[in-house]
Amino acid sequence: AVKPMNCPGHVQIFNNGLHSYRDLPLRLAEFGCCHRNEPSGALHGLMRVRGFTQDDAHIFCTEDQIQGEVADFIVMLQKVYADFGFSDVLVKLSTRPDKRVGSDETWDKAEAALAAALNQNHLAFDLQPGEGAFYGPKIEFTLKDSLGRLWQCGTIQLDFNLPVRLGAEYVAEDNSRKPPVMLHRAIVGSMERFLGILIENFAGAMPLWLSPVQAVVMNITDAQSEYVENVVAELKKNGLRAIADLRNEKINYKIREHSLQKMPYLLVAGEREMQSGQVAVRTRKGEDLGSMPLQTLIERLRGEVESRGGAA
Repeated sequence: AVKPMNCPGHVQIFNNGLHSYRDLPLRLAEFGCCHRNEPSGALHGLMRVRGFTQDDAHIFCTEDQIQGEVADFIVMLQKVYADFGFSDVLVKLSTRPDKRVGSDETWDKAEAALAAALNQNHLAFDLQPGEGAFYGPKIEFTLKDSLGRLWQCGTIQLDFNLPVRLGAEYVAEDNSRKPPVMLHRAIVGSMERFLGILIENFAGAMPLWLSPVQAVVMNITDAQSEYVENVVAELKKNGLRAIADLRNEKINYKIREHSLQKMPYLLVAGEREMQSGQVAVRTRKGEDLGSMPLQTLIERLRGEVESRGGAA
């Protein structure tokens, strides 16, 4: 089905069986494909598209569980952003608008829970009075890229309305039926848009762990072709993404071409390297790391990948 959002589908899954308060919180997540008929003038590369994939999750919980669930989400979100190299994250807490559903008591409790979850994680935040949705308060996370541009990405939104509208209920401790609180949450929002943000932030020079190809191995003459293929095979065996460039071109031409393509590591194998079982290593920034044994290089690259290190 073509759908603009994943929320109603997750409520239907929740409604598929009877749930007790002991089952809560119940968490459902999917990389859901959504479509929205955006005006053609609003479309913009990967940043605004008509078909996109959301890292969407919905948490069904009680009012008392809101703070714990939001605090856990913030921890996960911070880890993801740190892995992608975003350390400067702006946080906004949007509170009740004039027109809203739910009692003031419920809103008081919800807003206090969101603020407490932020404080628990030592996050400074801007308060946005009246900017919440009519069905619940929310927290927004905005990333700042290398050029200082702001990109709104992650959200966690409380919803008092949709579970009631779609008949979601759980059996409370006193045997009464109550609608759960629903938390809508996403870390990157749209996968396509986040990929666009990464390309903009790194200007195409992705960190090693994100680069589609992590190393290119080049020969100087045909005599090293078999050795180059063996080096590529060894890199792949160790979980690294490598390709061979065996074209009959001058080595300086190959190096320049792959540098322009922002290949993280450029490995050259000449007669001397082949005889000693080494490779000459350069980075895309033009650093010459000299010749090193293949195993030493593999350990260096794997360490950089595991630490989610920056681009070479």
